[in-house]
Amino acid sequence: MQFGILGSGSWATALAKILTDGNHSINWWVRNEDTIRHLQHRGHNPHYLGSAYFVTSLLQLSANISDVVRKSDVLIVAIPSAYVDAAFKQLPADSFRGKKIISAIKGILPSCNQLLNDYLLENYNVPLEQYFTVLGPCHAEEVAAEKLSYLTFSGLDEGAAKEIAAHFNTDYLNTVVNHDILGVQYAAVLKNIYALGAGIAHGLEYGDNFLSVYIANSADEMVIFLRKLVSDHAVIDQINYAASVYLGDLLVTCYSLFSRNRTFGNMLGKGYSVKAAQLELNMVAEGYNASKCIYLINQKVGSEMPIAETIFKILWEHLPAGEGFNKIETILQ
Repeated sequence: MQFGILGSGSWATALAKILTDGNHSINWWVRNEDTIRHLQHRGHNPHYLGSAYFVTSLLQLSANISDVVRKSDVLIVAIPSAYVDAAFKQLPADSFRGKKIISAIKGILPSCNQLLNDYLLENYNVPLEQYFTVLGPCHAEEVAAEKLSYLTFSGLDEGAAKEIAAHFNTDYLNTVVNHDILGVQYAAVLKNIYALGAGIAHGLEYGDNFLSVYIANSADEMVIFLRKLVSDHAVIDQINYAASVYLGDLLVTCYSLFSRNRTFGNMLGKGYSVKAAQLELNMVAEGYNASKCIYLINQKVGSEMPIAETIFKILWEHLPAGEGFNKIETILQ
């Protein structure tokens, strides 16, 4: 099984480390030629997770995305959701024929307001049976430090998901498998929105007591939304929404200092404008675009989402953060 990784940010670098620590050779699309040269000669990514060193003989690096796609059986897409469409534009429509795709994206593609699986089906005819996801709770920084972490692999074919997951088991990484391919993706999108809100609350100087109530209510709001997406109640009954890929990922993203969404929100709570916070962070906070995407999607779903809707209004409609959280205070239980 030949793996290819598309993307060179912190999460892509962490996934590359996991695979190469398992002695797997990887094809790796890195857009910047200078970054490729640094990886080849110094053995680490100069921009992300600088403490993670690679056996360079296991890295087949290329700035040509078509080459990496062509040479790989399994492709891990770890490009920020806002940039996927631009990165894939140069690929022919049959590029992914017969290949397995693993989404490591924790957002909705804002250019088309679609999950990656819907985008791939529409533009590249990739069936859902060939599509898998890899999600947390798992921060790239802790992978680099080799602190014990867990990844959940989801796919319609749990046997195929288990086969893929087995390649990621290391001394510091355990894997879990489930079949809720759509639910886990929406949960990953929503947790970034709620984590951004947790950061705003921290910046506004709310305490731990409030934050715990805020997160508990956010978890409830998320589960209600996810249940509305699934029409088969027998399937709903099989899903444990308290599992790590749902509740666990929400908790760590809301609480961890490594969370870029929490950091971004904290800046807003302290009075930064959205633009100023984006420039200061210098990384993509997926919760920003996700808040608008979920707001639009929920026009059709029709779930009660006062927390997510308020965060959307703070980010996109210039609602003052303090005023927005005064409203949130009144709806928490």
